[in-house]
Amino acid sequence: MSQRKVLDCRSHPSDRGCTLSIEGKEEEVLDAGTLHAITAHGHTDGPELREQLRALLKDAELTDS
Repeated sequence: MSQRKVLDCRSHPSDRGCTLSIEGKEEEVLDAGTLHAITAHGHTDGPELREQLRALLKDAELTDS
C-alpha cells in the first residue's frame, strides 16, 4: 500500500488565510491541489506549479480504521 500524502494550505501563507487540507494518494492530491491553487488562489497550471505543490506534500499520519 502506498503512503498517503497530505497537502495543507496552512503551510503556505496566502492572503485568503485558506485552511483547506487535501489527503490521499500522491497523484490524487496533486491533481486536487492544482485545481484548488488555480480556482481559489489564481495560480496558473503548469509543471512549475505541480513541482511547487509536490514539494509541499507531507506524509499523512496513519490512523486506525
